[in-house]
Amino acid sequence: MIGERRRQALVAEIEKHFTLDAHVKEAFLAVDRETFVPGEFKHLAYQLDALPLAASQWISSPLTVAKMTQHLELKGVDSVLEIGCGSGYQAAILSKIVRRVFTIERIDTLMKEAKRRFSELELYNIFPRFDDGQRGWKAYAPYERILFSATVKRVPDALFEQLAEGGILLAPVEIREGYHVITRYYKQKGRISSEEIEACLFVPVLDGTQR
Repeated sequence: MIGERRRQALVAEIEKHFTLDAHVKEAFLAVDRETFVPGEFKHLAYQLDALPLAASQWISSPLTVAKMTQHLELKGVDSVLEIGCGSGYQAAILSKIVRRVFTIERIDTLMKEAKRRFSELELYNIFPRFDDGQRGWKAYAPYERILFSATVKRVPDALFEQLAEGGILLAPVEIREGYHVITRYYKQKGRISSEEIEACLFVPVLDGTQR
């Protein structure tokens, strides 16, 4: 009951800044954010703060996760590929809306922790992979939606190739140093178009893997 009240309070706090669609709200009410936050920060789990993780990474603010989720336009979507699993919280939210979530993490310690959390919460429709996410995950392509949970200077062509016709790719893009913009890309008849949504701040995508 306490967890349920905290999730309701979190949704109310998010909606002071950003109105949630019903399916996004339901996903936030269904996922215990405390599970994804390191022990020493659990008392801050339901505040609108980004919090530190291992390996100099961060769990995004719930407000940012809400915006990214809603900007993906997920109603009726079957498959999403996430680049940058981190704590796993974004993937968990996605798993409550779509049938299959594929998520890639380049830092082994984070990937192992996220897998443990998915198992603990019985989120069996999340498929995690330890790899450099910039390569995507060709075996299960095409994906109706692709989400970058870290900032890119340029979206790799491989990811656009793995995006389904009519699909959406959402990424924080570094326009210039210190200025990042959430950008939504559309694939229509093999062509890519884009629109800028709003300024943001994410950790950068890095090359390779880290054990």
